[in-house]
Amino acid sequence: MSGKEISTGFDPAAEDNALRVEIDCITPPSAEQLSGIRDFISRKYGSDEISFVIKKDPSVKGGFKIFVGDDNYDWSTLGRIRQLRKSFQSLPKEDDHDNIISLLREDISSFTLDTGFQRVGLVESVGSGIAVIQGLSDVEYGEIVLFECGIKGMVQDILANGRSGIVLFGDESDITEGMRVLRTRRTAGIPISPRILGRMIDPLGKPLDGKGEIGAKEYFPVERQAPGIIDRKPVSVPLETGILTIDSMFPIGRGQRELIIGDRQTGKTTLAVDTILNQRGKNVICVYVAIGQRASSVARVMSDLQKNGAMDYTVVVCSTASDPASMQYLAPYAGCAVAEYFMYRGRDTLIIYDDLSRHAVAYRTLSLLLERAPGREAYPGDVFYLHSRLLERSARLSDKRGGGSMTALPIVETQAGDVSAYIPTNIISITDGQIFLESDLFFAGQRPAVNVGLSVSRVGGAAQTDVMKRSVGTVRLDLAQYREMKVFSQFGGELDETTARKLRHGEALMQLLRQGKHDPMVLHSQIITLLCADAGYFTDIPTDKIKTAQKRLIEYFEREHSNICVKIDHYKKYSAELAGEVVAAAKEFPQ
Repeated sequence: MSGKEISTGFDPAAEDNALRVEIDCITPPSAEQLSGIRDFISRKYGSDEISFVIKKDPSVKGGFKIFVGDDNYDWSTLGRIRQLRKSFQSLPKEDDHDNIISLLREDISSFTLDTGFQRVGLVESVGSGIAVIQGLSDVEYGEIVLFECGIKGMVQDILANGRSGIVLFGDESDITEGMRVLRTRRTAGIPISPRILGRMIDPLGKPLDGKGEIGAKEYFPVERQAPGIIDRKPVSVPLETGILTIDSMFPIGRGQRELIIGDRQTGKTTLAVDTILNQRGKNVICVYVAIGQRASSVARVMSDLQKNGAMDYTVVVCSTASDPASMQYLAPYAGCAVAEYFMYRGRDTLIIYDDLSRHAVAYRTLSLLLERAPGREAYPGDVFYLHSRLLERSARLSDKRGGGSMTALPIVETQAGDVSAYIPTNIISITDGQIFLESDLFFAGQRPAVNVGLSVSRVGGAAQTDVMKRSVGTVRLDLAQYREMKVFSQFGGELDETTARKLRHGEALMQLLRQGKHDPMVLHSQIITLLCADAGYFTDIPTDKIKTAQKRLIEYFEREHSNICVKIDHYKKYSAELAGEVVAAAKEFPQ
């Protein structure tokens, strides 16, 4: 409390049984005002023995704040203004200025000031980003509370005897035992508007990019119920990543949840960032959520997005490793709220959670500090619900709900490729497929290091264009045969011509599936590559020259056969005539 005791109406030592009433103010109440307050308290609490403690508090501005135990009566100037403002919010919206004036006059004349009653709690203990408060018996789970020093917290535990566990969103050093806590009657939310595009914010909506305030007036809750079945429609529109391996064999649809999983330093973030870069010009809003990352890693991602012109349609929600566990816990929900804001306005959105392994660790930290019983790997029992209620919010909405969509690409880090650990198995069961990045492939130079055998998309061809679905042919089967044959060929011995050719074809496919960092492929480049590979165009080219041959072939098509490229990109329909044109044109180009 910023202030000091300046006078008392009675001697507390002399009247131990008196009802203690604290009055916070700038100017002490007059004798008449004190008598009126005394009469009100006496009627309200049925006590004639009252001990007044008057404290000076500049934040009151004017009037009084009266505290009786954990009850608070806000009779300050700001409290009266808030009541008047709330009464104006119920006015109907009229275009006639005369009607507005008459309504205002009527509202002001009929305005009556209420007692401003609300309950307050008191801090019982604080430490490690957690505060236990006593007194707010009617507080709700997930509600935001406000400490007297200005710090906000969120209710995460309802305990016995009117006690509550609060996770803090600020520096706990300003919070002391006995400090008052007020209810806000609001769940955690984020201020948002279309002007948030191109900005970096924290989970509470505060800008981190030094570009000034966002100026958003709308308050969007970070926790929201997922759309029901009636409000959804099937996932059938592709969200092209620009990565040939994924678009051809593991297609992602708008509204899908596709997990990116792999060990540390296997290119998970790069794959997600490349997907964001490929949405340029495709009317997709992207949200990148950094959870528990190093600040330098987040800065690198921001730099890549800015260099490639992707920040115009991207929002970055950041909670670094140095932030409290409470902020890391809130980050993915805040990012989801940003994506939902645009989805419910009919826009297609893409959200990256990087990564949910660290999010689970942050939640485990909070749960242990709140003294919840640990379970498997010390995670609390509701860690599955933690992620399911987040990822279920991804959807493709029906036309009645605006037709927007939110596609989620959560990232999970494994240890030594162990996909059977607690958090990976949880999220695999929630999502619609996974893209598994393998360390051995990555270190062998195969990037993106997608393991074709362990990766899957449960939406499948429903989220592929017709030309991609029918051009991919037997690529996945050919790669599976290549991996088996390669194992046996390592034992030596002579190979027959058929087996040797299949090995060369498989090696050519592995080379064609390699892509440089931040170099997504457009649709016609992917289709030309697949059709020519299926026709055996790259099979007899030396391995170290296949990527060069692929690049020159695509440049040749864009220069000499641009009509074919336009036909693929515009119509996106497969036909035998189209495939014949591509193969014939490729044969005209000298290797």
